[in-house]
Amino acid sequence: MKIRDAVEADADDMAAIADAPTDVMRNLVHDRTVRVAESEEDGTDPNADTDERDPGLLGFVSFDARESCVHVTQVDGTAEACEQLLAEPVRFAERESMPVELIAPDSVPHVAEAAERVGFAEAGPGPQFDGTPTVKYRLEP
Repeated sequence: MKIRDAVEADADDMAAIADAPTDVMRNLVHDRTVRVAESEEDGTDPNADTDERDPGLLGFVSFDARESCVHVTQVDGTAEACEQLLAEPVRFAERESMPVELIAPDSVPHVAEAAERVGFAEAGPGPQFDGTPTVKYRLEP
């Protein structure tokens, strides 16, 4: 698996992962720091047009820094991808000596599990989104 910066062309795949509209994901790429995880397996047919290439996105993370804290605004994908992707905002936060926070919805348990494996600690209940309870996680530098 390799991690790279997201580009606008990733919006469709990100939307499929997050079950969100493509234009919302396109705006996310423009408004936040976004990294994507993709498979290192190159299943591209050498005779196919480059536009037909399946990028094999496994997940994405978006984050920004404000008010002396790095906020993970969204993370989704496979359990392994979420874990590797969460390392991105953590590295940024460590360089800046800032804590990192994220909200994990109960409906996506592998996000909370990935956060705990990376070193986040539960910091209490988070807000509800469309009736779904969440848990707030925090990692201190």
